[in-house]
Amino acid sequence: MRNLCLSLTIGALGAGCLIAADWPAWRGPNQNGSVEIDSAPSKFAGDKGVLWKAELPGRACSTPIVAKERIFVSAPIDGKDGLVAFDMQGKELWRTSLGKIRPGRGQRVGSSANSSPVTDGESVFAYFKSGELAAFDFEGKLLWKTNLFERFGEDKLWWDVGTSPVLAGGRVVVSVMQTDGNSYMVSFDKKSGEVAWKVDREFDTAKESGDSYTTPLVLDLDGKETIVNWGADHLTGHAADDGSLLWTCGGFNPEKVGMWRVIASAVATDGIAVVPYARGGQLAGVKLGGSGDITDSAFLWKKKDLGTDAASPAAHDGKVYLLTDSGKDRGQITCLDAKSGDVLWESKLPKGAQIYYSSPVLAGNVLYCVREDGVLFAAKVTDEGLEDIVEVETGQSVIASPVVLDGKLLIRGDRSLICYGNP
Repeated sequence: MRNLCLSLTIGALGAGCLIAADWPAWRGPNQNGSVEIDSAPSKFAGDKGVLWKAELPGRACSTPIVAKERIFVSAPIDGKDGLVAFDMQGKELWRTSLGKIRPGRGQRVGSSANSSPVTDGESVFAYFKSGELAAFDFEGKLLWKTNLFERFGEDKLWWDVGTSPVLAGGRVVVSVMQTDGNSYMVSFDKKSGEVAWKVDREFDTAKESGDSYTTPLVLDLDGKETIVNWGADHLTGHAADDGSLLWTCGGFNPEKVGMWRVIASAVATDGIAVVPYARGGQLAGVKLGGSGDITDSAFLWKKKDLGTDAASPAAHDGKVYLLTDSGKDRGQITCLDAKSGDVLWESKLPKGAQIYYSSPVLAGNVLYCVREDGVLFAAKVTDEGLEDIVEVETGQSVIASPVVLDGKLLIRGDRSLICYGNP
């Protein structure tokens, strides 16, 4: 299959030469929760669609990643931060652990390992609520580790660390955004773990509104590899090579409303970022790129009656697929034109008492969504909306997002990793 070593669409993943079947980061190979494949499973029939289940050593909320026929999942192991590797048949290959976990504050929806690992095809980089960032080879050998909170200041987030590391400029980058503590981005050499650069990212916000649990995007903008970061009421672009600030877009919270922490990450398509904010109450389209303060010129549209709080949107080919994750409209899927903000169609998933934390994933013309109570939905996407909605009980709580591979769907529950396929 075609190499994905062209890097910029997947954050400069580099010389590991991932293949098109891989899922190297939280939101997939394109960073937008979508993949173009023709073999996405969509016809489940109870347990007949389950290819295998693998028991996990502990409960966590991070999404698995896949590279070179290996699945990597972060999880607590005997009270320690850990990483587990499986083969594609669900056989455990190895597990390794670091120091003592820092338990999740949100015991129902949080954990010590909310952040998803990322890989360049040679090494796996995992980040934990303890502040530990570690690099492993594909055989589980620890290459290096460092603790961000011990080095750069303690974690002051109200809830559990949620951001995932990204690969940019040939290095691994972590973003820390918080109201009461130090806010910054830091870049580490992938081989040695040495700090390549660290830049402050400080904005004056109201109470808790500076807390961010989002993951940056790494994009090619204006011919420059750019880290796009969302949080603290600002969308910013930073040069991947040195972290320098290229542009800033404010205007999301001009009245400095408090408690507007952000969980859902921004998504990008066709040079436009679609940004959820206002605790799930609003949504905006922002033209990416430029220099300096782009606030007055960057907004393409804003909506005050549509949004998502925790579930990040998916995007593909100029369209955005938004899952309303809570409230009376929970389970609504809205397809928007990213440039205009026009609603192209709306469809409803079968309603339930629980909400969504898992982010939707689009694979070809199949959309996957998983509710907190573990109900999995797969539906065909058409120009008019969703059709042929299939509902499956996974039997366990799900916070992590789906992972789609050729002919397979991975769901990480609170007890096990489940692999689905067409029966």
